[in-house]
Amino acid sequence: MSGNRSEIRESGKATLLGTLAGRLIQVWCSTLRFEIIDRCGITTAGGIPRPVIYSLWHGNVFTLPAAWSRACGKHRRAVVLASASHDGATLARAVSIFGIGAIRGSSSRRGVAALIGLRKALRENFDTCITPDGPRGPRHVVQQGIIKLAETSGALIVPIHVDYASFRKVRSWDRFAIPAPGSKVRVIFDEALAVPAGLSEDDFETWRRRLEETMIRGAAEPF
Repeated sequence: MSGNRSEIRESGKATLLGTLAGRLIQVWCSTLRFEIIDRCGITTAGGIPRPVIYSLWHGNVFTLPAAWSRACGKHRRAVVLASASHDGATLARAVSIFGIGAIRGSSSRRGVAALIGLRKALRENFDTCITPDGPRGPRHVVQQGIIKLAETSGALIVPIHVDYASFRKVRSWDRFAIPAPGSKVRVIFDEALAVPAGLSEDDFETWRRRLEETMIRGAAEPF
């Protein structure tokens, strides 16, 4: 493996770990009781006739592939943004178990290529999913990439909020949450945000903060 930081990392180990992780998540989520709340029409075929950008906090990704597959998988296609690292390769393989593709890259590695790939996916009618506080935080702080993607592509942003009735948090920067087997999970597809094109620097920051506040407010809703 060369030292070129623009390189996508792949390995047989990452593929194997991703497959095992995906299957484990699939079995784990089969025990959960999902409540899906749709405030934007995304779960209805034709409810939103164009591709969207899902926005989800990094610490809440555990159940999203299963929830999306149940709610939208029969009538929509999606890809996630995964880092160019070995961890990203593991994530890409895990979500493939649920029929979700992956675009590799992040703000720290292959950022421009990732943005181009996400725009191409949107043009080809794939929804995209971004964790706007990833891949390394700060936690619950929206980075600029998701706003830039929405501005340049014209795609709507759909904030997703996830809450667990019972869960444990991993000791990581994102406080990664894992629901207890058999517990209730609430997933909210919030009202879509339409970011206009040609934003000034001040307007761009206004929209970034608006999404951030929407995500934080959604995470604080009582279960």
